[in-house]
Amino acid sequence: MYSAPAVLSDVVEMLRTDQMDLVYSINYICDVIDKNEPKIHALMPEPGRRERLIREARDLKRRFPDPAKRPPLYGICVGVKDLFRADGFPTTCGSLLPPILFDGPEASSVTKLKEAGALVLGKTVTTEFAYFYPGPTRNPVNPEHTPGGSSSGSAAAVAAGFCSLAVGTQTIGSINRPAAFCGIIGVKPSYDRIPKDGVIPFSQSADHVGFFTQDMCGARIVSSVLCNGWNDALAQRGIGRKPRIAVVSGKFIEQASGESLKVFTDDVQALRDFGYDVGELVCLEDIDEINALHRELISSEMAEAHAGWFDTYRHLYRPATVDFIEEGRAVLPERVALARSKQLEIRQRLQEQLEAAGFDLFISPTTPGEAPQGLHSTGSPIMNLPWTFAGMPTITIPSGNRSEKGLPFGLQFSGVFNDDERLLYWVHEIVHRNASIKN
Repeated sequence: MYSAPAVLSDVVEMLRTDQMDLVYSINYICDVIDKNEPKIHALMPEPGRRERLIREARDLKRRFPDPAKRPPLYGICVGVKDLFRADGFPTTCGSLLPPILFDGPEASSVTKLKEAGALVLGKTVTTEFAYFYPGPTRNPVNPEHTPGGSSSGSAAAVAAGFCSLAVGTQTIGSINRPAAFCGIIGVKPSYDRIPKDGVIPFSQSADHVGFFTQDMCGARIVSSVLCNGWNDALAQRGIGRKPRIAVVSGKFIEQASGESLKVFTDDVQALRDFGYDVGELVCLEDIDEINALHRELISSEMAEAHAGWFDTYRHLYRPATVDFIEEGRAVLPERVALARSKQLEIRQRLQEQLEAAGFDLFISPTTPGEAPQGLHSTGSPIMNLPWTFAGMPTITIPSGNRSEKGLPFGLQFSGVFNDDERLLYWVHEIVHRNASIKN
């Protein structure tokens, strides 16, 4: 329904070299928003958005008149999930609680983006406190379907052409899942590779900061800005060879539907046809235990994060969120300790299994099925959960195939903890060399 914006790396180059005027770019983006936002509801309302952005764009041009000295994200508009503190914008967390409760210093991730030349387009809609209560956001591919969550607005804003970059969070599947549902790229780096300060917490042990974009070239630029200790030289270890890719088989992949598995099988075959060594690896056979421990962990930590607000403002929380916090309060401390130790155990085990079998990456379906119809659900994050639980880096790219209804699916690549540079390099090569695995 909506055309994708120019990919991030192209926009970066055009703005940096003045092939596209920055103020013209702002006006174009705002025209797209004015036309389509009433149907999509990806952004938090902001009177005077266009005027503010034009002022900021002109100031940016004055500060960087020399194209050679412009920062890496010069003039790029970025959508910011409404869990991140951003100076000049209220933070509501998709809730009815007073925004003043969430005031504080700006998230360092937002500051890094600004320092890299990005302009904050505005806040994007999130589900309530990044849990499951849906917001009003619709899927730009088909507005009758959910965009996924909890980073609903960020994914939809990129897919609808409002911006080429948006940031979000993932505690179960809130980056990878909406990326797949909206047919875009979702990058969830290793745990804590992007700082979480200034982001209202859901679960300190499972929260990840990540982002959405349209292209892997752009994803590598953004990663170099946001990820602590980013070193492009580390990707050199992957240059000159194709990665060996492990298809996760067994109980984990059986959680996906028939249509999702068929699309996934076709995509895997496309990789093989293109010369990639793709084999099967049975792992995550204890997925039921992992799923249960993850739920206990995040519910307990959500209850802890909301301890100062919940009793006073309980009446303003949605019923499902109330139930989840109450569930978390009942989790025994020894179960939380077990879950935290299990996180490290699963990470180590998965990486040892990968290495022992001679593989470099895991591949799996991003979602168990297509985006559900309606806005009552954001879809299941079950296929994203173990990688989030283990803190391993995960990238979702659009599948080469769609559902019978024309809805996107995603391919999910997971790599070794803190080896984000090489994961991004390899996935970048897969996308750009294999015409069958592209949007």
